[in-house]
Amino acid sequence: MGATLRPPICYIGYMQNSIHPALESANEVEPSTSQAVKALLALREMVLAGQLPAGSRIAEVAIAERLGVSRTPIRGALMRLEQEGLLELLPGGGYTVRTFSERDISDAIELRGTIEGLLARLAAERGGSQVVLAEARLCLDEVDRVLAQPALDDESFSQYVHLNERFHALLCEMADSPVIARELERVVRLPFASPSGFVVAQANSGRARDMLIVAQDQHRQVLEAIERREGARAQAIMCEHSRLAQRNLRAAQLQNLPGVRLIRKRG
Repeated sequence: MGATLRPPICYIGYMQNSIHPALESANEVEPSTSQAVKALLALREMVLAGQLPAGSRIAEVAIAERLGVSRTPIRGALMRLEQEGLLELLPGGGYTVRTFSERDISDAIELRGTIEGLLARLAAERGGSQVVLAEARLCLDEVDRVLAQPALDDESFSQYVHLNERFHALLCEMADSPVIARELERVVRLPFASPSGFVVAQANSGRARDMLIVAQDQHRQVLEAIERREGARAQAIMCEHSRLAQRNLRAAQLQNLPGVRLIRKRG
């Protein structure tokens, strides 16, 4: 299927735009801010890569020495990852790496689908901004160009992930509901719950392009429903769209991808 795909670990459970702003101008920020960004990204990847085993207690001093930063940015990174749900605050102080049951992940994906379905219905009923609708159409045109390739390489896969996140963000914007948008932001920060959370599983499967084409067809259908003001249809499509992530969760477990090591088989 072309070149072997090696997407970054962050694609497994987190939205791209949750880290990009911090990276865009790393040379222009204050040293303390740069150190905080470095600590957060490095510590998150260590957890998802399994370098800090599930259930293990975080040794703050050892991590600081390993990353070559002071303990202050490490403390900030630990607090952030606890908020994201990757770490658990212990009663006596300190943090441990969390584990998640299959039900936890499935429920998080289902919740995202429910919220995005509501946003799609509201966008259809309220009439999405023509400017945003036009942006969404252009975004999907770009996705079509990516998927027109007979095989996806590293670059085209990364383009797809970025465009996929962009479309979902535009869908949220169409609904014009700051209240629901805040709730969606909270949900997609849950481990493995983002729109591209398990796209990596698609990329490494023999049916990679076929699965992405199905997702793209659903994107087109929901946009059409919104433009036609068909709220119920738009909601149903987005709820169904999230079911692809459930299928990819199972595929990711079969492939034993790094971030999936945090998921317990039962419980």
